[in-house]
Amino acid sequence: MSPEAHSAPRSLAEALRARDDASLGALLRSRPDLITPVPTDLTQLATRAGTRASVLRALERLDRFALQTAEALAVAPDPAPYGTLLGLMAGDGGDATVAAALPRAVGTLREQALVWGDDDRLRLVRTARELLAPSPQHPSPTGLGPTVQEATSGMSPGRIQEIVTTAGLPSTHDSVSAVAALTTLFTTRKKMAALLAGAPEAAREVLSRLVWGPPYGQVTPDPAAHLRWLLDRGLLLPTGPGTVVLPREVALHLREGHAHRTTEPLPPAVGPAAAHSPKMVDATAAGQAYTALATVEELLKDWDEGGPAVLRAGGLSLRDLKRTAVALDVSEPVAAFWVELAYAAGLLASDGEADERYAATPAYDEWLERPAAERWALLAQAWLAGTRTPGLVGGRDAKDRALSALGPGLDRSAAPEVRHRVLTLLAGLPQGTAPDTESVLARLRWERPLRGPQRDDDLRIRLARWTLSESELLGVTGRGALSTHARALLGTPAPSAAPGSAPPTTTGPATGSAEPATPTPGSPGTATPTPGSPGTATPATGFPTSGSPAPDGPGDKLPVHHHRPAVSHAVLSPAEQAKATAAAARLLAPLLPEPLDHVLLQADLTAVAPGPLQRPLADVLGVLAEVESKGGATVYRFTPASVRRALDAGRTAAELHAFLTRHSRTPVPQPLAYLIDDVARRHGHLRVGAASAYVRCDDDALLNEIVADKRAAALGLRRLAPTVLAARSDPATLLEGLRAMGYAPAAESAEGDVLITRAHAHRTPPRTAPDPVPDGPPPPDGTLLAAAVRAIRAGDLAATTPRKTTGTPVAGGELPRTSSAETLATVQAAVLTGDSLWIGYVNAEGTASQRVIAPIRVEGGFVTAYDHTADEIRTYPLHRITGVAELADG
Repeated sequence: MSPEAHSAPRSLAEALRARDDASLGALLRSRPDLITPVPTDLTQLATRAGTRASVLRALERLDRFALQTAEALAVAPDPAPYGTLLGLMAGDGGDATVAAALPRAVGTLREQALVWGDDDRLRLVRTARELLAPSPQHPSPTGLGPTVQEATSGMSPGRIQEIVTTAGLPSTHDSVSAVAALTTLFTTRKKMAALLAGAPEAAREVLSRLVWGPPYGQVTPDPAAHLRWLLDRGLLLPTGPGTVVLPREVALHLREGHAHRTTEPLPPAVGPAAAHSPKMVDATAAGQAYTALATVEELLKDWDEGGPAVLRAGGLSLRDLKRTAVALDVSEPVAAFWVELAYAAGLLASDGEADERYAATPAYDEWLERPAAERWALLAQAWLAGTRTPGLVGGRDAKDRALSALGPGLDRSAAPEVRHRVLTLLAGLPQGTAPDTESVLARLRWERPLRGPQRDDDLRIRLARWTLSESELLGVTGRGALSTHARALLGTPAPSAAPGSAPPTTTGPATGSAEPATPTPGSPGTATPTPGSPGTATPATGFPTSGSPAPDGPGDKLPVHHHRPAVSHAVLSPAEQAKATAAAARLLAPLLPEPLDHVLLQADLTAVAPGPLQRPLADVLGVLAEVESKGGATVYRFTPASVRRALDAGRTAAELHAFLTRHSRTPVPQPLAYLIDDVARRHGHLRVGAASAYVRCDDDALLNEIVADKRAAALGLRRLAPTVLAARSDPATLLEGLRAMGYAPAAESAEGDVLITRAHAHRTPPRTAPDPVPDGPPPPDGTLLAAAVRAIRAGDLAATTPRKTTGTPVAGGELPRTSSAETLATVQAAVLTGDSLWIGYVNAEGTASQRVIAPIRVEGGFVTAYDHTADEIRTYPLHRITGVAELADG
């Protein structure tokens, strides 16, 4: 037996055992479900990596070519040489692009522990083969059917001999050799071509219909002559009454060796739709960023005294969403986006009262005090990392319940990944270039083909479409192109591409595979770099890559490929993300307009704000006037009601005149001064108090006028004194009724003082922003990875170290069993000799484990030892040690 055969792994556990720590760390990083909890040894890690749920998750994160490679291995012999796999992927004629990309795909599968073994014995893990191999219940994506051996497993030996004889082969002494001879015939290209040359035209047409799948067909009990010709030669084999199948070997011959109709080794390029000046893109994005800030402020200002009620099932009612959309002057889906954005940023929440309502949080007041650029960066970061999906509002959930804004059921764990990926693809284009939407969607389908069917209602595709529209609303993009401040937020440097040059090829998905550049036969890009060579890249996982030189000749053994998948964008740590957010705010700040301290008053009782206003000016003007139109310049209109609102808030006429004079670049128009004086003169002339309510006025003629007015009948007024009217209505209703009649009453306290009706901001108790719903276990950090790899190695050492038999023999995987006296004597002897021992240990929680320790001392019922498993000195109670065994010599 050759040395290579001795070193070849016989199981996935042995293959993992042969890996270095960097490779194990890369596996645990790419499949974080394997580390929760940390496996005790490599055998347990291999078992967990082969479970159905874990394999499904790993397959879902493969790109199309890596998945096609796994599908080809599922229909290849087990194990399959690398050359056989290459033939299935590239066909008989070969394909240089496929040949150049295949080592990367095999390396990806190997790193993900979906494939193990050397290149001459590639094995797909059993669960993946069961999921991807063809069966009548689960057709293979390749469209291939069962092999000749599988299809003839239930056939009588006599029938098999008849097929072999009719196919022109000599009869054999048993069915096994007959099936082998038939398989050899179907896999020999020249012999198969000669056999099919004599087929009737109708028979060849039947084969052409089945060749690309599905491979099953129906036949009658008395098939036609051309079908009988195929059945007699085994080109179609029966699988049941009236059902036949095209054997896999026959289909591969007709396909010229291709496992797939179309092999896609390279990702679709993201094509440009339009090119703009980067300055124009940044200016447009900055303008939209300012609009986003103004919209969020307007929304929460509208809900300042308490927003809409919370539905019993949670969320915002459709009626309240419509009212919010009207108030913001946007469509309902856009209103849902702004509401959800404020909620995701922690600026909005429910107040938790008995009559629960939505309101701003204390964090909103802190947010208002920040500079505009920082406020935008916080909103953008909340949108980028959030899992709540506003685009789902108005739809139905799995139980046919309506999905409402701020309600349950809107979290989609894939949302952050898709947003990052879409923006990363945009970042790969030259600055100022807007992408073609369909090319972006095609790229996403290639990167995650198993995440959903290739249709527009696939969640990832809808998330991508929503990302493109929401990023434009938020000011992340401008005119469809990624802005400079958004690149900083992503931590992505701008590409240095000359004008008119082709967009660079971006890297693959976060846990998927790298996309190789388009190879040219003989080009340097098609060779696998050797370790330490200038072309060897270090991936974002933090573990070094490894490679193998190309074979010298056809007779050389194919190398074991260990290509590492690249990462589209590194996962930023909290500190790195804080730096990126601050950098984005610095880049955006110069592009935002400076707040103004003045307005332009006009004779038609309007004021024009030519830009954003400073906060104190905007707050006062928002009370004194009504917003008539928005845009680059905001138009305010002064009305009797708005002036009365300012007087109710405690302002005097003199203060309002001084305020307008101080903040207007134009003289105060006479009509506006008259309006203020006229409303102020009548303001408070009537006084409303609590009787249930009363009206008092020094002018009894005015009270007579009110009592005689038919519109006052609903208020239930009656005269108590010449200057006092009592009412059945409450004070608030009485105030509104008199104001509707054209009067300007003021409310007064029980002491007779005028009540100032200044708006009181309603705030919720302190609330935290909603936590994103993770898509599976979070990726481990470097510290956890290093500790996990060390623990797995040490546990594997304890499980595999040869040991002497002591006490009761131990079966594989069981803890050693020795008596207390034997345990104490063996440990004491090890202290004297300095030898290491293998022990079984049960902790206080009842968890059993096996460890390799080097005892240092024994006293008081405890043994202090260096624990190779934990890589530290520990103390163990002797009564918790189930047994002990000496390690074998050497």
